Amino acid sequence: MNILIIGSGGREHTLAWKISESPKLDKLFVAPGNAGTRAIGTNIPVDLGNFQSIKEAVIEKDIDMVIVGPEAPLVNGIHDFFLQDKILKNIPVIGPVRKGAMLEGSKDFAKDFMEKYNIPTAAHKTFNRENYKEGFEFIDMMKPPYVLKADGLAAGKGVLIVEDPDGAKNELQAMITKEKFGTASAKVLIEEFLQGIEISVFVLTDGKSYILLPEAKDYKRIGEGDTGLNTGGMGSVSPVPFANKEFMQKVEEQIIIPTIEGLQAENIEYKGFIFFGLMNVNGNPYVIEYNCRMGDPEAEVVIPRIESDLLELFEAVANGTLADTKIEIDHRVAASIMLVSEGYPLAYEKGKIISGLENVNNCVVFHAGTAMDIETGKIKTSGGRVLAVTAYGADMKEALKTAYENAEIINFDGKFYRTDIGFDLK
Repeated sequence: MNILIIGSGGREHTLAWKISESPKLDKLFVAPGNAGTRAIGTNIPVDLGNFQSIKEAVIEKDIDMVIVGPEAPLVNGIHDFFLQDKILKNIPVIGPVRKGAMLEGSKDFAKDFMEKYNIPTAAHKTFNRENYKEGFEFIDMMKPPYVLKADGLAAGKGVLIVEDPDGAKNELQAMITKEKFGTASAKVLIEEFLQGIEISVFVLTDGKSYILLPEAKDYKRIGEGDTGLNTGGMGSVSPVPFANKEFMQKVEEQIIIPTIEGLQAENIEYKGFIFFGLMNVNGNPYVIEYNCRMGDPEAEVVIPRIESDLLELFEAVANGTLADTKIEIDHRVAASIMLVSEGYPLAYEKGKIISGLENVNNCVVFHAGTAMDIETGKIKTSGGRVLAVTAYGADMKEALKTAYENAEIINFDGKFYRTDIGFDLK
């Protein structure tokens, strides 16, 4: 099979790395890819917002299946584009249609969906430019801290947790009237703060059945001890110690199964990953958010723990035969440390030469924001999150130790990483 992966981050390199092991694979293409995907497949320079250019690449490369990594093309309807095109309609796309992707594309839509299908989540209310001053009254009725969420896509950074009511009101006004997160915050959810510990749970579904993937925990804040600004993710670990049989049974019965049944009831064709961002509140799971794709940096620990042929699983998704498929999981712990550019998640410089990649051992380095200098052949930084260093271990301590040892070996000007990933799980 000729496979095209859409995207350019660590998640896409991880998917490419795993798919490259499949005996079913003939040729692997990544659009647009990065320096890491370049080493195991062929990168295709495309604009992810231009579906016509993706169509041309699919035809030219004789693609048999498309796997969509990031959320934006899904929310913008890439799967629908394929289904409506005479040439592309029979090429399977791993990723939901636009209506399914709205579980991530609109937090308001997701909350309405959860309410309709009795899926546990935090109390909330949505405000816009017309009624945002009513949000001030809603804030006065709530207990601090206050959670404010941009309704639309904001690259994982559109959530604010504010301690005082005046600060929350100022942020609400800035998000809506000053477009702090662009059009993503034209509508803003104010939400009850849930006290607990987060966990990321993933399924792969063909719309009827699902396979539960390894759970993970990621670390979104830039600073040690989960402080500072939100990022796209600074590291992750899998499995999560508190995700025992009893807890995961609650997750499946109260959240996963009602979600799959809700999608069917809404006649939403959903073939791909569903990410459940959950909060464990005294042993009970609540949904913080849905994502319509694999998480990042969770992919860098979840995918390496899948022993099964991932391409076979994707075929079962496309064919609607997932109920007849089993998944084998590596029982070792995987830990991933994200190396980021100085200044991230705010302004940062690109083009820093990366050294030491050839010296790492007992780990896998997944590229996120990297590019190859065509003239020199050197790999350089091209994004805020640059590399994810993933290692296995018999336990979390061993996995983290190996990952950190290798994170130290790799260098680029302004390299930064958190030294406390997994701190709250030990």
